[in-house]
Amino acid sequence: MTTRRQALRTAALAAAAASIDVRRAFAQEAAPGLPPRRPPAGERRFTSPAVEETIAAVKREVASPELGWLFENCFPNTLDTTVTFSERNGRPDTFVITGDIHAMWLRDSTAQVWPYLPLAKDDPGLRRLLEGVVRRQTACVLIDPYANAFNDGPKGSEWAKDHTDMKPELHERKWEVDSLCYPVRLAHGYWKATGDTSVFDAEWRAAAAAILRTFREQQRKGGPGPYSFRRTTSVAYDTVPLGGYGNPTRPVGLIHSAFRPSDDACVYPFLVPSNLFAVASLRQLAEVSEAVTKDPAFAYECRALSDEVGAALALHALVPHPRQGTVWAYEVDGFGNALFMDDANVPSLLSLPYLGCGTAGDLAYVRTRRLVLSPDNPYFFRGRAAEGVGGPHVGLRMIWPLGITMRALTSTNDPEVLGCLRALVATHAGTGFMHEAFDQDDPARFTRKWFAWANTLFGELVLKVRAERPHLLKERL
Repeated sequence: MTTRRQALRTAALAAAAASIDVRRAFAQEAAPGLPPRRPPAGERRFTSPAVEETIAAVKREVASPELGWLFENCFPNTLDTTVTFSERNGRPDTFVITGDIHAMWLRDSTAQVWPYLPLAKDDPGLRRLLEGVVRRQTACVLIDPYANAFNDGPKGSEWAKDHTDMKPELHERKWEVDSLCYPVRLAHGYWKATGDTSVFDAEWRAAAAAILRTFREQQRKGGPGPYSFRRTTSVAYDTVPLGGYGNPTRPVGLIHSAFRPSDDACVYPFLVPSNLFAVASLRQLAEVSEAVTKDPAFAYECRALSDEVGAALALHALVPHPRQGTVWAYEVDGFGNALFMDDANVPSLLSLPYLGCGTAGDLAYVRTRRLVLSPDNPYFFRGRAAEGVGGPHVGLRMIWPLGITMRALTSTNDPEVLGCLRALVATHAGTGFMHEAFDQDDPARFTRKWFAWANTLFGELVLKVRAERPHLLKERL
């Protein structure tokens, strides 16, 4: 009888364990070889209850202990390690470094905090932190709309001797179209997520006017404009040819970008994904101007430029490829020359639907995506460890987790998303974090162990999968 009762008790316990998946939860809590990688609670730069609750919820839902551990490390990394929150003139002010580079890029800082926007409405502290990022970016644009990266005050820079109009507040002054798109994206996204319109004050309106003016200047219809850049360097992509103005273009209405979002110099100055991003950003500026600041004249100007750039893109940037059909080129010059490639840094051709530049089903995007994820892209690498998009910045054979993550964020099918998750879990080299890039055959050979953008973008991917494809989180990776 005792034996029978023990057997029944054992069966009941087993059933209960199966129903609540106790074994999996225990494995996530105490899985060997997965030690905590976050800073101790008392050493974190900022703590958000909403973020912590999200981490706990995701860890309960994923089947893979390693995926849960990576999410726990990566998703809060921007808050844990890169933000400095204070007040300026009685209003929130947030400085965000990239990680191992102690400067604030307009692009990176937006991308680093973007995944937290959906949580801000129910977390007042997080909302104020994000408001502070919007306000700091606004101040940066007013310091210099041509700069890509800023110091936390007039501290000077290792690049102070660059041959351009440097200021002590600037870390670097590489003109990149996306540097002015990202602050618009963040301010617009912050407004939509929280309903707070206080950020659209007089400073914001002045910054918006500077953005529109700079985009128009860099159409270069009346000459090269006020910006040039040269650097004394042996690295070709760190400087701009022909007196610092770049290779020749025909003024067709597109916006010149001296540099790509990788901070590498453009070959042909009309960088297509950045121009497509500008089209979307100008429309967002117009929406804010109509709905919040009540400036229909400025909204009209933004829409007019958006339409002009969009028409020029359709005419000059959709180019026949010998194998893939008509695709978006990566760069063009208005003379008919085009560069077929993609770079993992965002904006990229791969990222267009993610940035609101069309949909994943657009025929031109479908063809372009096929090119990007094939040997027709000279920076698509496939090795023993993984496959994915890289770029010239750190060299050949180096795959960027940003590229793998963006592939999943823009995918429309389960197997591809699952394959990307598996690749990301398999290539962090035991560190518990994403990196800038890793060797296609050996993930232990990686660059930048502290790169917050890659970390939080990975967290954003896990949350997107949780919301749209939760069954994939039940897979053992």
